[in-house]
Amino acid sequence: MGTKEKILCVLYDDPVTGLPKKYARNSIPKLDKYPDGQSMPSPNSIDFTPGELLGSISGELGLRKYIENSGHELIVTSDKDAKDSVFDQHLPDATIVISQPFWPAYLTAERIAKAPNLKLAITAGIGSDHVDLQSAIENNITVCEVTYCNSISVAEHAVMQILSLVRDYIPQYKWVTSGGWNIADAVSRSYDIEGMDVGVLAAGRIGLAVLKRMKPFDVKLHYSDRHRLPESVETDLNLTYHENVESLVENCDVVSIHCPLHPETEHLFNEELISKMRRGSYIVNTARGKICDKDAITKALESGQLAGYAGDVWFPQPPPNDHIWRTAPNHALTPHTSGTSLSAQARYASGVREILECWFSGKSIRDEYLIVQGGSLAGTGAHSYSAGNTTKGSDEASEFKSSN
Repeated sequence: MGTKEKILCVLYDDPVTGLPKKYARNSIPKLDKYPDGQSMPSPNSIDFTPGELLGSISGELGLRKYIENSGHELIVTSDKDAKDSVFDQHLPDATIVISQPFWPAYLTAERIAKAPNLKLAITAGIGSDHVDLQSAIENNITVCEVTYCNSISVAEHAVMQILSLVRDYIPQYKWVTSGGWNIADAVSRSYDIEGMDVGVLAAGRIGLAVLKRMKPFDVKLHYSDRHRLPESVETDLNLTYHENVESLVENCDVVSIHCPLHPETEHLFNEELISKMRRGSYIVNTARGKICDKDAITKALESGQLAGYAGDVWFPQPPPNDHIWRTAPNHALTPHTSGTSLSAQARYASGVREILECWFSGKSIRDEYLIVQGGSLAGTGAHSYSAGNTTKGSDEASEFKSSN
């Protein structure tokens, strides 16, 4: 890899109030390993302080010094969707693209066709559905993500949103900030979660972490996954296994979605599936927005079939101002922040640095980071994804800035 490479990095915008002059905390906890024993990202070195804002354009994932000292070029932008975007201008001669799920650079088949030099697509985080994996396979592009870097971050967010929905926290907070003390109004949709049936769709790293964190709330736990958990785990958490999603949703009051987006899960939660849920159920979706049909979710919220919908993911991202979920009743959505806490940023920035170090030196990239390699699904990709394309949507995302 001795030739000069052009790295095109797409990150979200800096804070509208400016970069923090200081941070709320002086440091973040140092973790030695992930819950399953997988080692933390292990680059040779880093050029940032863990706990800093790294995911916005000024943070640059802490990569500029390393990349330029290695003789390569780094382009960082947030302009990724509109026609003639900075991303599109630089893509034809880029060899590496780095993007976050929170502000994805949609690598469609059309864009890949215009990028003959593209050899590596890195997700700074987890979830590579913004890349047309089928096209990456056909064009021998390696696709990587920093597996496990923010799984616990997302699990914590999901638990927060489960409780926020069932206890109806957001309207109660709004009464306080508006100067009210309207207790009857505040509790008119608030319930205890104790004794409810709570299920997760896909019990991988994130889903299993949610199940573990929900157990102390004395709920009945359920899950469905194409890879069944070991009997010892089911016994320890007192889990009920469901062979399909229909059985899961029919038997739960709360469903938390944690499966990847691929052709088999696209629009999985449509009107038909939601109609099989218990009336007044809740859905939390911290996986991918396109797993849920946005119109079906809104209709169910309006009819009362769903008592609430929360999540952290939309389609497209960013969503236009007129996206139907923005004004849907009884929602508790956030702008895909679950996996980009300052703690998570330190891990996925380190993971990207590790991947680049391997790439430039010709060393093998960790198997758990691989999604596509050598013209086929590989590593984590072979375990979790299906070949195919779910990336369309960049044109819709381009409406975000024009509608603001």
